[in-house]
Amino acid sequence: MTESLIILLHGVGSNGGDLMHLGDIWREMLPGATLAAPDAPFVFEGGRGRQWFSVAGVNAQNRGGRIVAARAAFDATVQEAIDRHGFSQAPERVALAGFSQGGIMALDALASGRWPLAVVAFSARLATPDPLAPAAGSAALLVHGEADRIIPARESEAAAERLDRAGVRTELFIEPGLDHTISSEGAMKAVDFLARRLGTRAHA
Repeated sequence: MTESLIILLHGVGSNGGDLMHLGDIWREMLPGATLAAPDAPFVFEGGRGRQWFSVAGVNAQNRGGRIVAARAAFDATVQEAIDRHGFSQAPERVALAGFSQGGIMALDALASGRWPLAVVAFSARLATPDPLAPAAGSAALLVHGEADRIIPARESEAAAERLDRAGVRTELFIEPGLDHTISSEGAMKAVDFLARRLGTRAHA
């Protein structure tokens, strides 16, 4: 029986299929979970793949505005996955798990209060403009490599502080020596978090 839905959100220049190897592992370890990995709505200007928002000329000053502008297309993508898998009436059984830009959008969805879902963010940052307005009971796991050269680990540390202040139940895992990727240890941290948040028993 399908008990929960986990929506995987890829990074910039990638696509949903690139994360399904992770979905296959999680499907084995989280019985009853359905895994969906949609493509982002926009074509990546820098080459092949898709993106949730443009990174051309992006900086700390304009990133928040780009995320806000991307919300409608992001929400439509997430809603389509929820509807297709039959969870429209059970949002508490849905979680978002995003890597890099996908994690940025997942954290924005939670921090803005648009989606009262559990969120796992790998190698991401919280670029949502203030004020944050998460739904009551929101929870997030932030996983980041200490040696990340694309998005520094301090971004997840700063995100954890902001989310904590906003009332989000936040867990942070910084993995020593890891660059901009998802490790097996980080993936297992996410399995434990998702099992607890979705009420699913994890299998070793």
